[in-house]
Amino acid sequence: MTHLPLDCLLLPEWLVPVEPAGVILKNYALGIRDDRIALIAPREQALKVPCADIRELPNTLLTPGLINAHGHAAMSLFRGLADDLPLHVWLNEYIWPAEAQWVNEDFIRDGTELAIAEQLKNGISCFSDMYFYPDIVCQQVHSSGIRAQITVPLLDFPVPGARNSAEALRQGLQLFDDFKQHSRLSIGFGPHSPYTVADQGLDNIVMLAAQLDAPVQMHVHETATEVQQSLDKYGERPLARLARLGLLGPRFQAVHMTQVNDEDLALLVQSNSSVIHCPESNLKLASGFCPIERLWNAGVNIAIGTDGAASNNNLDLLGETRTAALLAKAVAQSASAIDAHRALRMATLNGARALGLDSQTGSLEVGKLADITAFDFNDLSVQPVYDPVSQLIYAAARNCVRHVWVGGKQLLKDRQLLRMDEEKIIFTSQQWAKTIANKSKA
Repeated sequence: MTHLPLDCLLLPEWLVPVEPAGVILKNYALGIRDDRIALIAPREQALKVPCADIRELPNTLLTPGLINAHGHAAMSLFRGLADDLPLHVWLNEYIWPAEAQWVNEDFIRDGTELAIAEQLKNGISCFSDMYFYPDIVCQQVHSSGIRAQITVPLLDFPVPGARNSAEALRQGLQLFDDFKQHSRLSIGFGPHSPYTVADQGLDNIVMLAAQLDAPVQMHVHETATEVQQSLDKYGERPLARLARLGLLGPRFQAVHMTQVNDEDLALLVQSNSSVIHCPESNLKLASGFCPIERLWNAGVNIAIGTDGAASNNNLDLLGETRTAALLAKAVAQSASAIDAHRALRMATLNGARALGLDSQTGSLEVGKLADITAFDFNDLSVQPVYDPVSQLIYAAARNCVRHVWVGGKQLLKDRQLLRMDEEKIIFTSQQWAKTIANKSKA
């Protein structure tokens, strides 16, 4: 054991490292030095190590910081704007016109700030974003202290901030260069979907992603309609087309995958691609069900994402994970499908693996980054506690999130944001709502 002084020593009731799987440590301590976890040891042993900042955390569960593996942060400003509509109507008639009218640098700055603040309060230490003006998103991530993967959105038609996919690609390459040394930011490519990017654009992404070892995140098999249109146009399912073009692989993140047949499953397994499951958005848009128990048993890495708040309508990854676990049981017709420990793994280490960050974060292990969430189990709604992981997944709510650390720095303390002005963020969001509502009525 090291005897160098610690910056901070946390003394929770329970500690769930996630790796090794299924372990719950009771009366253990976690020590932080610089940005890393420096110590995990029984409480009495840990207290012998010099430390000026010792935190008693009674009735508290420590887990790795939650990882929201897919979302569109600034769309939080469209939360509740167009509800109860099928995906293609929602996109074509409401969301894309609203984006064309409203999305500019200020919208992205304010919407991303709102999303980051909400995510930190929900126990999320790292998120993936696919939205316009990614340079502005990077600035917000940098100043907030959160960790993120920013994927540059690529579509074959003009979008806010880019006239075409070639311009968006150039912006992405510049960002990749600007942030390659950043400790909390990774840049990737975000081709929107198989139906919005043609083969040539995908060929360019395959080439650049290979050169830069960059991740690629894409909405894939989100609806049955998308699959049928691909069969009509290309004579093959979208995933088969992406495999033929060389997109699949360990850095490929397939978001949604509500339509999975035996051939799709074989392609995911062979390529070692990750699937990012967004159950609440899929349920709300009636897009379908991703068969995650079947994927898990085949060896596919499955992470959890909230999608954007315009189609969810929140960025509550804990609630999302509960929905994922419950839905998995119904889809598999098995009460033992995706138990609580596996659900937590999807929301932490599997998310890190999907984003290519699993050597750095996603589990509480000595040497890894100190990305940590503390859940307060003092509330009557989580009494009594027999199994803290079961309680977290099936009974706790996001207001149980008490503290969050990212890279050893505390960003949420006693449910208060330490680096962000919550009142100002709420006021700014309300101003956007007034502007958008008034103009929409005009």
